[in-house]
Formats: sequence, structure tokens, C-alpha cells
Amino acid sequence: MTDALSRLLSTRDWLMADGATGTNLFNMGLSSGEPPELWNIDQPDNIRALYRNAVEAGSDIFLTNSFGGNASRLKLHGAEGRVHELNRVAAALGREIADASGRTVVVAGSVGPTGEIFEPMGSLTHARAVEMFHEQAEGLKAGGADVLWVETISAAEEFRAAAEAARLADMPWCGTMSFDTAGRTMMGITSASLVDLVEKLPNPPLAFGANCGVGASDLLRTVLGFSAQGTERPIIAKGNAGIPKYHDGHIHYDGTPALMADYAVLARDAGAKIIGGCCGTMPEHLKAMREALETRPRGPRPSLEAVSQAMGGFSSATDGTGDDAGAPVRKRRRG
Repeated sequence: MTDALSRLLSTRDWLMADGATGTNLFNMGLSSGEPPELWNIDQPDNIRALYRNAVEAGSDIFLTNSFGGNASRLKLHGAEGRVHELNRVAAALGREIADASGRTVVVAGSVGPTGEIFEPMGSLTHARAVEMFHEQAEGLKAGGADVLWVETISAAEEFRAAAEAARLADMPWCGTMSFDTAGRTMMGITSASLVDLVEKLPNPPLAFGANCGVGASDLLRTVLGFSAQGTERPIIAKGNAGIPKYHDGHIHYDGTPALMADYAVLARDAGAKIIGGCCGTMPEHLKAMREALETRPRGPRPSLEAVSQAMGGFSSATDGTGDDAGAPVRKRRRG
């Protein structure tokens, strides 16, 4: 029997993922610096509400509250011995909400970066990274996650380690990187090099793409970069709701539901098959995105100029692939 995500991908032109985890939990009272994974045990009703809100807004896929659920990140809070428990409960709460939805909803076990640097620049070894990701994956699997969702990765070494951990856990997986430095990840990966990396993996992901980063314009440019490589693997677009602004003691994202609706349609037309939001994306954004994807006809692949006109200029003149010199740089952002 094939996994739930593969079944949906085989029968649908596009799937909608969820929005922000952190932004939504901060609105529920999560304190800055507090590990959200502890809420799986301490505030389970809030986590159920997080998941339920995404499902009710139209998401076909939602991510579990386990982004920082690896031993390296949890060690910062003295919780490195609770990896299996916290991930298992994150997925189990998700399974409960998905199974009660009355339709097929994919529970995606969120796996974020370790926060460590690989050898020789740092001390993290491939074996240790695989061990940490595998421990987390086993917890998510025990809780009933349908798929591992590796996200916000910046290093090729970490992507490979997560892929190996998924194989050891015998779980399907998806993987996204965050392109936030002139179209590259923090470790210099471009859209073109990620496509190359994905296709050379012994167990490639079901789908791959980009999440977070700078803003919707830059993320759409990265999606166009994936498509330009001719990949036939489903592409994921999970962009932030506008640009973060700091005021009144908190971070606010300036993207309106209307802006995110435009982004969702552009992402689909740019070649993405799984479309969601990242930081700042709330249920009202997701509802607008779902309605736009359902009601607006598919259009031609957008040009960089069309993206910048709709979403605002880019944060840099190039995305590192050499194909977009002279792209309009952001001066002001529509929001």
C-alpha cells in the first residue's frame, strides 16, 4: 500500500500545506525562547487547535510541532532525553486531528536542522547527524506521522544525513531548504544545486523545495529556478507571509491574505505542486490561498517581472544561478 502523500500526489494537480507553527503558537501565549515542543505534553489542546485550524482552513498537509525536536536543539533546554516522547506525541496529536477530518489529510513530521555545523568547519559528524535525525524520525513514526518533512535546511551534508535517517526509519520523506542569502542557502546552495543533490540521493524525497527565506518574491524565484532544471519531482513552495517587521515588542509579517492568495497561484503556475505558507502565515491566509487555488485558472509560467510586479521586488539582483541578472530589486513591498 502506498503512503498517503503519494496517493494524493497521484490524483491531484496541487496540494495545500499549512502555515506557520511559531507565529500561531506565539499568538496562543508561547514565550520567546520557550521550546514549542514541550507544549505537546504541557499544552496539548493548543497543539490540537494549531493542527485543526490548518485543516479547517483547507490544508491537505500539516506539519507537526516538532521542528526543534532533535537532541541537539532540545539539549539547550535540558530535554535531550525526551526526543522520542515529544516527537511521538506531536505526531499522535496530529493523527487524532487528521483522522477526525473526514478526508485524507497528511500528517507530516517536521524535522528541522540540528543547529550545528558539520566537520571540518564545525564538530558535527555525518554519523551523529544521522543518529539524531533517526531518533526523531522513530518518535514521529511511532506517533503515526505519514511522512517526514525535513525543512529549513541550509547544508547539503545535513540534507544527506536526514535522507539516510528516513531510510533507516523506513519512512517516506520530503525536504526543503531555506534560500535566504541572495538566492542561496546560508551554506551556498542554489536552486540548481539542490535539484542536482536531490536526484543523486540513494533515496530521494517524494517532493522537495523551498521554505521560509526572505519573502514570497524570492521564494517564487527559487521555485522558478527548480522548474528551469526540468525536474519532474513534485516541488514544494512554503513562503513567508510578507516581510517581518518589528513593532510593539513583537515580529509582524506584512503579507495580507490577498497577497498570499496571489502568491499561491503564482507558485502553482511556477511549477510548485505542494503550496503552503511559512512564518506569519495564519488560518486567514490559508483560507484565501485555498480559495484562489480552487477558483483561479492555471496560467502560464510567470516571468521574474510578473513575480516582482505582483509580490514586490527581489532582495538581491541574482539568485546565484546566473540566469536572472538584472531582476528588479525590492524597494518597497506591497502588503
